[in-house]
Amino acid sequence: MAKNKKVGSIAVPYLITIFVGILIIGGGTFFFLRHFGILGGEKELSEPSPRDIVTTTYQDNHTILFILDEPSQKCSSTFIVLRSVPKDKKLIFLSIPANTIALIDGEQKGIKSCYEQGGAGEAVNFAETVLGIDIDRYMKLDSNAYVKICDILGGVTYPISEDIAGFNGDGSEQYLNSEQIDKLTTYALFRGGEYERSYTASSLLARMVNQSDLVRVSDSFDNSFNSIVNMTDTDITAVDYKKYKTAIKTMLERGNGNSIATGLVLDGDDADSDYIPSQGFINDFKDKYYTQYEGK
Repeated sequence: MAKNKKVGSIAVPYLITIFVGILIIGGGTFFFLRHFGILGGEKELSEPSPRDIVTTTYQDNHTILFILDEPSQKCSSTFIVLRSVPKDKKLIFLSIPANTIALIDGEQKGIKSCYEQGGAGEAVNFAETVLGIDIDRYMKLDSNAYVKICDILGGVTYPISEDIAGFNGDGSEQYLNSEQIDKLTTYALFRGGEYERSYTASSLLARMVNQSDLVRVSDSFDNSFNSIVNMTDTDITAVDYKKYKTAIKTMLERGNGNSIATGLVLDGDDADSDYIPSQGFINDFKDKYYTQYEGK
């Protein structure tokens, strides 16, 4: 018994000595490695990468007058005002029938005659005066440019009720490629006359936008814009494009899968071969898409 007690009394201090030695040696090694950066000491948290925040405001609103001019089709030019409100994801296509007339400065004028006599600038002046709005820019398209736009958007499904060669004509939905869209837009024998043709033009564009893959359109927007500008007569500049492109692309991306576009036609009354716009419609249009944004 005395022998076992002696062994135990020696073993305990011995184990304690080994344990303390390990702590001293291990702690010194850790300090040495950390001091020379081998283990790495405490580091300050790095600044988070800044996020790109796109802020779209009502200052990004803008208006363009599109003029589709295809003399070979023996059809009047097509006049469409595009109002863009990117913050609200809204695109409004307002067609102005080519036979629209108005009393301006005591003289009767028509948008068709203004355009034919003074070019796109005079058509813009007519539309601004009659609608009581500011139009920022214009874009004059021929058949090739219009077909290019339709190709970019990807065609459209649309009901056709007119008896036109190449169309079903029974009022059912029919997919239209770019050439068919151009043909329908410039068809001069609609039963409803110029009013119906004008309404069809804006409806086709609105439907194309709403049925399109807008993310795809946004991704290729730079190249598409450059192609279209080079094919048209326009006063849109590179500075204009740079100013609005982020808001437009954001609107397209966030509006994908939604009906962001609306097609309208200037309401009014026929007067023989002329068309007199409704001031009530004009007031409502201006209040809804212009006045409410003033000062914002």
